[in-house]
Amino acid sequence: MAQENTPPLPEIALSDETSGAPPCVLVFNANDPSGAGGLSADVLAAASVGAHVLPVVTGTYMRDTAEIFDHIAFDEDAVSEQARSVLEDVSVQIIKVGFCGNPENLSAIAELSADYADVPVIAYMPNLSWWEDAQIDAYLDAYRELILPQTTVLVGNHNTLWRWLLPEWDNEKSPSPRDLARAAAEMGVPYVLVTGINHPDQHMENALATAHTVMVSERYERFDALFAGAGDTLSSALAAVLASGTDLELATREALNYLDQSLNSGFRPGMGRLLPDRLFWAEAEDEEDDGEASDGLPATAEDFSLPRHETKH
Repeated sequence: MAQENTPPLPEIALSDETSGAPPCVLVFNANDPSGAGGLSADVLAAASVGAHVLPVVTGTYMRDTAEIFDHIAFDEDAVSEQARSVLEDVSVQIIKVGFCGNPENLSAIAELSADYADVPVIAYMPNLSWWEDAQIDAYLDAYRELILPQTTVLVGNHNTLWRWLLPEWDNEKSPSPRDLARAAAEMGVPYVLVTGINHPDQHMENALATAHTVMVSERYERFDALFAGAGDTLSSALAAVLASGTDLELATREALNYLDQSLNSGFRPGMGRLLPDRLFWAEAEDEEDDGEASDGLPATAEDFSLPRHETKH
């Protein structure tokens, strides 16, 4: 549970509930032609838990379901104009920052986020090992300087955050979520959601932590498979649930549960990795029922296992 010194989450300006409109999430991310991650993952995951995504394309990957070959970044003016055009029209509850391609785009996004300082920022740091070392260093330096001071929740895999936030860690024991959260707090980040923490009992832990406490800790049985797109799926689901006004601890648990079910229903569209099925809830549990609930009537949202946040689909 959160302690008294746990930093408060900025208040979220909810959408007009009387209109029936879903909350809006502004997402900065790259296009992914494989559908594994990127903007397609953001749109599907956020929509699945009841939010409307405003997607801003920062560039595009050249990739398949097995690996990333290259990336082309958009011009920073193009990124900025996409976002500012829609922000002048639509009220946004959350900003999610995915992969942005270069330091120039990060600078443009940081400037825009500063103009909308009341909107919480969910930042996801993916694994960049496919990139050139010089590009990685420049990107991480810019991210540390420009994005992290404005970030509300930083999301990332344990090993990725370890290499980035604690590069000189020399303890025989790997850093805990609180160790990573303390390192992030020095750069202005109040919350860190650490995923993929390995345990010897064939389980993985995901933990939401601050510099002072672990707020949420969930363990799941390790899948005997390699997935692509899990990080974008989780961070987008978290952003979407937060945008609905759910408190951070409950939103984290719901987003983790959504990811677990997406992975459990994962599929392999190509010859590479499995992808999360972000629309797992759209299929009835018993396919032989042909769209009918147990009482013989057509299935409704209440028959699905995932709460729908009062949004009609």
